[in-house]
Amino acid sequence: MYAVRCFTVKFFVPALLLATGCSTGVTVQSAEQPAAEGAAEQPDKAAPKHRNHLATETSPYLLLHAHNPVDWHPWGEEALAKAKKENKLIFLSIGYSSCHWCHVMERESFEDEEIAALLNEHYVCIKVDREERPDIDSIYMTSLQVFNQVTGSGRGGGWPLSMFLTPDAQPFFGGTYFPARDGDRGAATGFLTIVNRVHEIWEKEPDKIKADGKMLTEFVKTEMRGRRPAALMPLDADVLDAVQAQLDEQYDARYGGFGFSEANPFRPKFPEPSNLFFLIDRIQRHGVAGKDKDRAREMLVGTLQRMSMGGIRDHLGGGFHRYSVDRFWQIPHFEKMLYDNGQLATAYTEAYLLTGREDFKRIVEEMLAFVLREMTDKDGGFYSALDAESEDEEGKFYRWEKQEVQKLLSADEFKLFAGVYGLDGEPNFEENYYAPQLEQPLHEIAAERKVDESQMETLLAPIRRKLLAARDKRERPLTDTKILTSWNGHMIRGFADAGHGLKNERYVKAAERAADFVLAHLRTQDGRLLRTYGNGQAKLNAYLDDYAFFVDGLLALHRATGNDKWLDAADELTALQLDLFWDDEAGGFFFTSDDHESLLARGKDPIDGAEPSGNSVSAQNLLYLAKALDKPEYLERASQTIQSSSAILQAAPAAAPRMAVALAELLQRTAKPE
Repeated sequence: MYAVRCFTVKFFVPALLLATGCSTGVTVQSAEQPAAEGAAEQPDKAAPKHRNHLATETSPYLLLHAHNPVDWHPWGEEALAKAKKENKLIFLSIGYSSCHWCHVMERESFEDEEIAALLNEHYVCIKVDREERPDIDSIYMTSLQVFNQVTGSGRGGGWPLSMFLTPDAQPFFGGTYFPARDGDRGAATGFLTIVNRVHEIWEKEPDKIKADGKMLTEFVKTEMRGRRPAALMPLDADVLDAVQAQLDEQYDARYGGFGFSEANPFRPKFPEPSNLFFLIDRIQRHGVAGKDKDRAREMLVGTLQRMSMGGIRDHLGGGFHRYSVDRFWQIPHFEKMLYDNGQLATAYTEAYLLTGREDFKRIVEEMLAFVLREMTDKDGGFYSALDAESEDEEGKFYRWEKQEVQKLLSADEFKLFAGVYGLDGEPNFEENYYAPQLEQPLHEIAAERKVDESQMETLLAPIRRKLLAARDKRERPLTDTKILTSWNGHMIRGFADAGHGLKNERYVKAAERAADFVLAHLRTQDGRLLRTYGNGQAKLNAYLDDYAFFVDGLLALHRATGNDKWLDAADELTALQLDLFWDDEAGGFFFTSDDHESLLARGKDPIDGAEPSGNSVSAQNLLYLAKALDKPEYLERASQTIQSSSAILQAAPAAAPRMAVALAELLQRTAKPE
């Protein structure tokens, strides 16, 4: 998440805080900031008592709330007009299917009849799936971060995002997760109390709340405009060296990955695939100094190896969980996201090609087998996520008790599995359970046992299959079955790159099938992309990321197959993207199209986070298309897009490593022959 700039507006103290002293929520872990988790369709065992306006939605996350007693509305003109007409405040709740604390707040507060009655009487309640509407999420998450900064709360952001808005949808107060009642979780103010107090102040002093909303909205607009800094000096190869130097400073030499604290080893650690893509490019790029290549290889291999050993990798079922709650990659938040596995499939494939390490190849094969088995629609599109929790407990599907494993395996099998995957030591998860993981790389374990790695894998594979079959009989985490264009782009590229690199035609076919699905089902009659598909219905304007990441997938297919069908589709969509998203003033692309619904602000984020910036990927796409199609106008747009990020590349180089890859390609492409 882009850092919120420092405001010097200490005079802004919302009327709500002055009158009540309400806290702004319990700090929880939730995805890109604090953390994440998972969910989807919920089986009905009896006729539901309640049915609200979410019942006709296609998002599994929204459908989970369709039978809450809260009279939820989806974001849209109907709900916004209702708030204005009835002069009611809006309670906006933003979450996503794999968010554990989103589920907790639903169970505690949104299924509570007393709380629901109060919300229904005094508010218009809007529920948003942040993965469907990243534009709304970005605006109101920024609102919370700015609110916390100017009020000096010391809190950050996270999900569930709980914001209170004026009838004009201007934010004035909010938090993340709130316990249902005072005293439920320490000293935190309960949601019931907050809902009551906000309403009371609205009744007594509406002008103060409106003034707070207007002021906070102006701060948010200023903040989001600040994410579009004017281009500075022209960029050169020194920027690329600065990116690597900054990554080197952030690198955890002991456990791999980037960003860690010796003093706080339980600070979350994320895979950050954009960093890995930059390192891969440095190793492959002609002209990079040998010592820089060696260090890039060290950071790449060190990170991928340590991740593959840890509990963040599902050693039985394949694929990676969202992130680790610790420095060591040991214990994950157990959700699995499509966009992580798509990007990591490419990273591990490239690392295999660079190193020849069979364990990296095996990780790709396990990962893609998992996606085909558990995250692929019958028509070829890829699902979004798997939940972290089942039976209301996070990680229950994935954790093991030693006695259970002993019963499932023979004595010799258990001895081998326990010794390799850590079940011969103390429990590593919640004091009683094990998340299987490797203490050493498998080739080192094999060497200690005087066998080679392939022999060790031959012994372990049937044991893992036996445990996976037993695990599959448990109550499964829910699957978020919505199909997002942008995330499918990541996975299409992952399959195409793996198919090409590992010479596996099945993977290429899976990528082609998914690309055909998007082209057939997630486009309007005039060829524009749509954001999301579910229950046979595609809807919502596509965002910059949908165009950028899907085109990236199409270009990977072109590299893998040589089929101009994919190149032509990429060119057609890129032309549309330029028409709909281009920033004529500063260059680069806005996140929303020029005919998108009017919101508080129009965002443009240059940061490569858990997913890369749409601008970074677009610059690379334009460079590829310029060369493949001999279109110099695309080269010029690529140059302008890269230059539009010059301020962030110069101020914080490692914040945009994928854009740095585009810069490296541009510099090589435009270099004068010696």
